[in-house]
Amino acid sequence: MQCPPDFVGVSAVAGLGSVIGRQVGIRPQAHTDWTVIANEWGLIVGRPGVMKSPAMNEALAPLRRLEAKAREENQAALSAYKKSLAEYRLRQKAAKSAAQQKLKGSPNADLSDLLPGEEPEEPQARRFIASDCTYEALGDILANNPNGVLAFRDEMVALLRTLDREEYAAARGFFLTGWNGTDGYTFDRIIRGHLHIEGVCISMLGSTQPGRLAEYIGRARQGGAGDDGLIQRFGLMVWPDQPSEWRNVDRTPDYDARQIANTTFERLSALSLLGTSAEPDPYGRGYFLRFDQPALEEFTAWREALEHRLRAGDLHPALESHLSKYRKLVPGLALINHLADFGAGPVSQTATSRALKFADYLESHARRAYAAGLHNDVAPAKAILDRIRKGDLTDGFTARDIYQRDWSNLSDHKQVQAGLNLLVDLDWLSDEELKTGGRPKVIYHINPLTLR
Repeated sequence: MQCPPDFVGVSAVAGLGSVIGRQVGIRPQAHTDWTVIANEWGLIVGRPGVMKSPAMNEALAPLRRLEAKAREENQAALSAYKKSLAEYRLRQKAAKSAAQQKLKGSPNADLSDLLPGEEPEEPQARRFIASDCTYEALGDILANNPNGVLAFRDEMVALLRTLDREEYAAARGFFLTGWNGTDGYTFDRIIRGHLHIEGVCISMLGSTQPGRLAEYIGRARQGGAGDDGLIQRFGLMVWPDQPSEWRNVDRTPDYDARQIANTTFERLSALSLLGTSAEPDPYGRGYFLRFDQPALEEFTAWREALEHRLRAGDLHPALESHLSKYRKLVPGLALINHLADFGAGPVSQTATSRALKFADYLESHARRAYAAGLHNDVAPAKAILDRIRKGDLTDGFTARDIYQRDWSNLSDHKQVQAGLNLLVDLDWLSDEELKTGGRPKVIYHINPLTLR
């Protein structure tokens, strides 16, 4: 595909974290019960046509294979269930008839020996990946899949914008809960009744375009629904440069590597907790591993440095919020590394060092994304200036004259307005409001210096 390796790597890591799910967590300190689940949220950023979707789909192929296998097994279980249900109903009917006969002879007779037993439960297929990312659909899936599920959405920012709306406040809260992977959630529905999920565990993976992400981050930093840290939870956020060269590649796939990938996903989806030497929580809250001593020392030193950075006041609040989520990201990555490499017992320093290096790399991408979001008016402002100097815009133009033409970097109404506001602030343009009897019309006059 000749896409950046980030596209495949982030997708694979998010997929691996989702199959580990709530089977086993990591406790990053030596004594406390602070527990991190390895579910990760990944976001791939790139222009249209840079192979984002094919790369994600290829990396998630082992996960889809597990999903297909679970469906096949559930079909066999459903056949057995239907036979058991038919038998149960026959026994129930016979028991009712026998009970009626017995009660005719003795109204107070003991009927306990005639009860047909428990009705068989309908089997549910184990789910690994969900494309329907409505919180109602995810709630139904998670009720039958306590280990968690990967929510896959090709265009992720569209989902985030939906969750920003006031009528989706409950859905937004559900996703925020699902990021932790440890907290319960209860649905109280008028039609479908009460539904409780012991631990909502949601992994996320999707993609978006640079302009959409920049605009969303720009809006989130201004407060409101988008400023509660939802976008900051995408720790696996990558925005790599696109390779400038291309060559034709036509070769046989590496089937041995594919088999290793499939086997790794399958092994992690059904961990032997005894084999990993995981410890049970004394209060029944699942199983966990801790760092070995060298790994603990390295992680603690990194965290101390992080906490000082977060409190120094040097970071923009949006980026500060993002980096604060690395408290969960790094231990989760270390656990994924450890288990993927057949680790048993405490999480090793090797796995931890790799997680810390990956976090450093991810921070560089996060800085790129937040810089674009915090200055998302610069690109459209430059594009407007370019159109003025080309003669495409003349004195007295309106914002509509720009975005209705679908020019590059100028097709989004809000981005166009942000660019115009910046140019007015810098005196490249001046705005004039005209009374029209309805909504005022704003026209823009060009400073002659702009044309130089």
